[in-house]
Formats: sequence, C-alpha cells, structure tokens
Amino acid sequence: MSSLDGSLFDLASYDYFLPEERIAQAPASPRDSSRLLVWSVRSGRVEHRFFRDIIDFLEPEDLLVLNDTRVLPARLLGMRSGGGFAEILLLEPAAPDFCLWKALVRPGRRLHPGSEVQVGDRMLKIEACEEEGTRLVRVGRGREDVLNFLDRFGKTPLPPYIHTDEGDWGDWKEAYQTIFALREGSVAAPTASLHFTEELLRRIEEKGVSKAWVTLHVGLGTFRPVKTSDIRAHVIHSEHCEVPSATAEAIVACRRRGGRVVAAGTTVARALESSADSEGHIIPGAQSTRLFIYPGFSFRVVNALLTNFHLPKSSLLMLVSAFAATLYCGEDEEQRALADLRSLYECAIAERYRFFSFGDAMFVQA
Repeated sequence: MSSLDGSLFDLASYDYFLPEERIAQAPASPRDSSRLLVWSVRSGRVEHRFFRDIIDFLEPEDLLVLNDTRVLPARLLGMRSGGGFAEILLLEPAAPDFCLWKALVRPGRRLHPGSEVQVGDRMLKIEACEEEGTRLVRVGRGREDVLNFLDRFGKTPLPPYIHTDEGDWGDWKEAYQTIFALREGSVAAPTASLHFTEELLRRIEEKGVSKAWVTLHVGLGTFRPVKTSDIRAHVIHSEHCEVPSATAEAIVACRRRGGRVVAAGTTVARALESSADSEGHIIPGAQSTRLFIYPGFSFRVVNALLTNFHLPKSSLLMLVSAFAATLYCGEDEEQRALADLRSLYECAIAERYRFFSFGDAMFVQA
C-alpha cells in the first residue's frame, strides 16, 4: 500500500447532503426501468441510461456474478412477558440448527438475559448479551420450525429510511427480494440486484455473458453505519459468505478468455475478495468474513462493479471509492477517486436519481 492522504481515513470525507425527496420509497416498475449512471473511470466519461441498458456495457467474454441470498422476514414484533412492546431483529443464526440467533432488540434496557417476548404463538427467550448491544435469542426447535415461524409472524426488515404504514409490510415481501433469491439468511437485500428482471437476465444470457453465483448473507456488518472519526478504527461485523467451486472455475475461465469479472453489488465484491488469496485465486468454500474495504485496498478479483447509491458515511461508499481507485491503475490515485465519486454523487442528486435500497444504480468500469 502506498502512503495515503490522511483525509481518506476521515469519516467526514464520506459525508454528503442528500435531500430527503431523493430517497426512493418504492422500487421502480418494472424493476429494470430504474436509471443507471455509467462511470468509465479512466476516461472520466459519465452516461445516464436505464438499468435495462446494462446489456450494452457487458461483453460476451464477461462473467456476471450474483448473490443468491434470500431476505428473511426477520423483524419480530411482540410483547414483553412483564408487559410492554418489544421488537427483535434477527441478524444471523448463532447455531447451525437455527434455534439460537444473534439479534438487535428494543427496548434494550428492558430485555436482559432471561427476559421473554411473546411473538405470535410462541415465547422467545433472551439468552445472553453480546457485543455492541446485540443479544442471543432462542427462537425455535430447528431450521424448518424457525423458518415456518418467521414466515407466519415475521415482517420484512425494511431500512428505517423507507417510511411505510404497518399495514403495508406484506406488500414488500417480494419487492424487497431479488428474483433469484434462493438461500435464506439475509436481513437486508443485495440491492444492486433488485433491478434485474427475468427478461433482462435472458437477454444477457443470449448475448453470451456467463453467470456465476456467490452467497453472502447480509447482516449487521453491511448496514451498521461507520461511527469512528478514523474509519480504520471501525470494526465490521462478521457475515456468512460462500463461493462455490463452480464460481471459482468460472472466474479462471473468464480470465483465460480475456473477460471481466463483474460483481453485481458490494456484497458480491466482498464475498469474492474475501475468498481470494494474495495472487487473486479464489479459494472456494464457506467462511465468516469481516473484510472491510476502504481506500488503500487492492482488488484482486473484481474488474467492474454494479452498485446502488449508498448512505453517507457508510462502509459501502468507502468500498466504491476504493474500487474506483483500483481502476485508475496509477500511484496514489485514492484521493482522486474519492473526489470524483463525490462529484458523481452531486451530479446524481442534481439529475434527480433515486437513492438507497429501492433507488437507481451505478456501473463502475475501467
């Protein structure tokens, strides 16, 4: 790593003002009618397109990598055994059989170990307190039992900036899910992939672009904000990720034919980079990743990135800045990349792009 400007590690460098009306409150319909800002980093060219036009920027030699995680209805509303409202947001299973979960709870001051919360037809028990206010919560009696319980009584854990009435929760169960969601485990959607439709994927396949899959279950590590003034002091929470052998083989084949590895979202980028050795070779398998990507990180696998517009001071914004710096292929380009990214966000706001989970997308390429 080269010597970097200290401002790259200053949390304030990743702040920006976003008018509230630019925060998308619902997905585009159809999904691929959302807008797409295409940033060709080395030339500085910026194009304003629609997401369905992503096909124009993919080549037959490329490999499109997607995250097949499925969002769980992990928000549970209930009553404390001593009276009073309680909310439990399940983050990730703490046991292979799904009986015990790491969770965030409200009100935290009243939900101590031994406390119980009635949700639907069952009593959930707080077993222990863990780091940064999380709890261990006993939910059920095995994977199928817990998944059935969540399907009946759980709510879609929409981000807090999406304002909706309680009666609207059911409307979001599919809207806040990718069309290829398969493996249950996330508490937030891999939002860059919310734009894909069956028709668009079919057209991409017909063009000859290959597809491959990873799984990264989005949890606290992805959506908890960075609060330390020096971003290097931020500790990211672990998230389960898995890169199959077939995907590792597809990446080798893509490189041999001169194609690009295109990550559909920051979750895919983190899964791939977490699974790479120092030479950029994928080591397939499952792991828990705490990889925090910020300027100075050298990408070893990903060559192009699809991503949404991210929250101010978020780790995801830092990842995009680090990726753009990698594409410049020069010395000490991190400051330039951050400045360019901030300018692009200002441009997107002026051009009335929609931001965050249900918002529009960017395609970042060399």
